Amino acid sequence: MNAQSLPTSIRALLQASPTSRTVTLVQRPVPSPDPSKDEHLIRVHAACPCAGELNWPTMVAIDKEIITCNDVAGVVVSAPPSSPFQPGTEVYARTSYWRPGDARDYTIATTEELAHRAKNLSWVESAAVPLSAETAWQAFFTHSGIGKFGSEEWKGKRILVTAAAGGVGVWLVQIGALLGARVVGTCGPRNSEFVRGLGATEILDYHRTDFKAWGLQPENKVDLVVDCVGGKALEDAWWTLKDNGTIIGIVQPPEQKRPEDLEVTGVTDKFFIMSPSGKDLEQVTKFVEEGKCWPVVDSVWSLEQFEPGYERLESGHARGKVVFDLMLNVRK
Repeated sequence: MNAQSLPTSIRALLQASPTSRTVTLVQRPVPSPDPSKDEHLIRVHAACPCAGELNWPTMVAIDKEIITCNDVAGVVVSAPPSSPFQPGTEVYARTSYWRPGDARDYTIATTEELAHRAKNLSWVESAAVPLSAETAWQAFFTHSGIGKFGSEEWKGKRILVTAAAGGVGVWLVQIGALLGARVVGTCGPRNSEFVRGLGATEILDYHRTDFKAWGLQPENKVDLVVDCVGGKALEDAWWTLKDNGTIIGIVQPPEQKRPEDLEVTGVTDKFFIMSPSGKDLEQVTKFVEEGKCWPVVDSVWSLEQFEPGYERLESGHARGKVVFDLMLNVRK
């Protein structure tokens, strides 16, 4: 597709203001990429929101139009001459939050954000991968301090993953199992067999388990906690740590929820927000194409169905990812 065949306007999901959770479907011009900044124009096939994203603009200084969803799968329309992602390339990415998002028919992505999407995935499945998989990858291999993928240090390690059936949790469980670790996943009873099928060796029903009592048993202690919930779940997870263990939060800094009466020594606690990385995503693509891990899609909605889509996302009961399929109403 060349510039002459681009539409004059496109659909986009717009958050009304930084202090509003209201989303509307609007018309916007096609964005203009800047090749000097390694920007590509992408024809969006599917885009994926993240739970809580409508609250983010109130937490940071924002000076852009707030188009939602920063996970995208699509086809490159235009690219800088030196880019490895030339027009026609099928790609996916987690794009920078500091630019307008990807819930629009055309969007912008940079070279460092992009990766080749797995050939054995649908467009919807592709869009469900980037944020969640990259977060899991970086939790393990950038922030845990244990080792890189394939390191012997992972063998036999005990890892606790909270919200193991959620968007990030499903990747933590799968990658943890590939590492040879013993993964303990928390979830409700409805998802216990699902999480076990992803590779968890033990399931904790958060409705019934007293995490403090469970964690005080020496045989239950874990080397690494990755918390995907925050709040009470994060506080409870502290009780499961071994001395010299590591606890990582992706929702809330762990130190904010450390129990006052907890006696554990040498613990490392970290909080991080993932950094978009096409390099990390290419690693994930390899394992998906080899059939060693896969995305989990909870539900699929057209862009016009954004209201029930966001309701499902924010319900807290989604198994895997909620995805907007932008091609549902335009396929011939």
